[in-house]
Amino acid sequence: MPLTDLEITSDAPYADGRSFGDAGPYRALEGVARFAVDPAASANAAITDIGLAPTDSQGRVRFSSRFAMLIPVDPGRGSRRLLFDVCNRGNKTVFNNFNSAGPVEDPAAPLAPGNGFLLRRGYTVAWCGWQADVPPSPGLIGMQAPLAEGVTGRMMNWFQVDERTATHMLSDREHLPHPPADEDEAAAALYVRDHPNGPLSEVERAEWSFARLDGGEVATHVRKASGFEPGRIYQLVYTSALSRVVGLGFAAVRDAVSFLKYETAGNPAAGAVDYAYAFGRSQSGRFLRHMLYAGVNEDEAGRMALDGVIAHVAGAMRGEFNLRFGQPSKDICFVTPELFPFTDTPQTDPVTGRAGSLLGRLDERGMTPKTMFVNTSAEYWRGDAALIHTDLETMADAPEGANVRRYHFAGTQHGSGEFPPQDARPADNVRGQLPFNAVDYNPLIRAALVNLDRWVSAGEPPPPSRHPSLDDGTAVESESLRGRFEALPGAVFPPAPTRAIRLDYGPDQALGRTTTLPPGEGETYPALVSDVDDDGNEAAGVRLPDVSAPLATNTGWNLRHPDIGNPGLVIGVTGGLMGWTLPFARTREEREAAGDPRPSIEERYPSESGYISRVADAVGELVSEGYALEEDREEMIEAARARYRWLMGGGFIRRG
Repeated sequence: MPLTDLEITSDAPYADGRSFGDAGPYRALEGVARFAVDPAASANAAITDIGLAPTDSQGRVRFSSRFAMLIPVDPGRGSRRLLFDVCNRGNKTVFNNFNSAGPVEDPAAPLAPGNGFLLRRGYTVAWCGWQADVPPSPGLIGMQAPLAEGVTGRMMNWFQVDERTATHMLSDREHLPHPPADEDEAAAALYVRDHPNGPLSEVERAEWSFARLDGGEVATHVRKASGFEPGRIYQLVYTSALSRVVGLGFAAVRDAVSFLKYETAGNPAAGAVDYAYAFGRSQSGRFLRHMLYAGVNEDEAGRMALDGVIAHVAGAMRGEFNLRFGQPSKDICFVTPELFPFTDTPQTDPVTGRAGSLLGRLDERGMTPKTMFVNTSAEYWRGDAALIHTDLETMADAPEGANVRRYHFAGTQHGSGEFPPQDARPADNVRGQLPFNAVDYNPLIRAALVNLDRWVSAGEPPPPSRHPSLDDGTAVESESLRGRFEALPGAVFPPAPTRAIRLDYGPDQALGRTTTLPPGEGETYPALVSDVDDDGNEAAGVRLPDVSAPLATNTGWNLRHPDIGNPGLVIGVTGGLMGWTLPFARTREEREAAGDPRPSIEERYPSESGYISRVADAVGELVSEGYALEEDREEMIEAARARYRWLMGGGFIRRG
């Protein structure tokens, strides 16, 4: 078995021994997983540069990862389901989304159980490091990957700052950097632009340099004496001789899951797992899309690892997860080399002639897990999410695979919203020109997991895909909605909506090597989003009561505040793909005074009870169709009541 040893370094009662439904109390395990994979095995053939990694006396490539697990004290009381949380930059995510526990503020602190959803349902929850450049910070779950031997080549960093600074690390978000091979490299180049689809200009070489900080032995930063300007987008190209075999992250996830699902010796979950599901959000959702594309779901013994996958808010992107000099944290479709193919069924790009399918390799082997691709309005307005269900040749809806569902959560932003709306993000004070989107979509995520489990374990089809459609006219070009939004007082439409680009990184791009840097930029792809109603709320997708019985307009885009620079660009190149919530006027008089074309709350709903009746109908429809759970019905209604009272009482915007 490629996972050769699971060393448990901590085994303690979880949540002070609290009992969770029929599953009872849980144990919290932590430790180290050690792997030894065969570079010649067909199961590992897709991993870039695995043949350049050092091997042991048996010819195997060794690496290790941090590991954590929550499992019922009595595994027999569990549900026999494993949920593998694909960590986001080393952070645990599933309790935020499924348990509504909120974001993890301190990765080293005990994980808060939130509403206990996953544990009440008897899930064993596991984490294992897959990302080779996670910094060695307490609590983060990363992977220690070997280096590719004898590799030197060109690579590219991109970054954007929110306040003027003279230095920036040679990595994204302070992950482990790739030092330059030559700090005085004349051919190294720094470029800058103001919009991802705008012109790229080169910064004079004399204006910037590589930098060693705090007495470091190698350069880990880039310095610009006049300072990097807030909001501008920088791209740095240089030569490095350090390349981690980042594609081993696919093997880490596959083999950790297979170990917990099949093995007996040394396995805390031995005999207690029948079905294994993976959840990935944002960066880790893109990782799952890439893992599926690479076809890495069959272990070296020919067994299927993951039975089901939820790739959440990944859009149509993959990433630098299997790339020489790969930086797995890098996350934007305007620089990411791995994009096409987008759809789960075969497609052809009419511009480049390229053909393929995201799931083609797995379909050929019969190793395709049941898969849900889930996106919010933010990934559509980024310019790429609609590509997962678009036939680029006919500009019609692409056929859908038998093992796939595609869901769009209408009127939501990248991360689930918080109420009351915030005007700044507490973690980093990123600000938008309007208060952030306040729509909580976590009830829909919970239902998606329940539906996935029924689909896998009982053959019960989940609710139909629901997303903007070219066939029914609800998918439209983002630019076409400019007039609708500009009619709303206070709303500022993006001067130029962003669009995904056909990027040419050279002839070896398909082999996981980028040789043309910066890449050649070809035609942009269609930037399709949901059409909107007269309020500016989206017409397509799974519509929560915030959208179907609204008190506000809710979007997936928000322009950067002038305080953080580049106010003509949406928050999203960095900053979390935030949207906005713009409440309706309370009364007709307020509406007319503001020149707001949207009917006021008072004009829409005769009373609080009338509004709640509308909400109850909307929630009932979601529950009956399977997009929401019965257990969330009353909480969703009460949350709507709180929003109504807050707004009608002249609610304030919570300051970050």
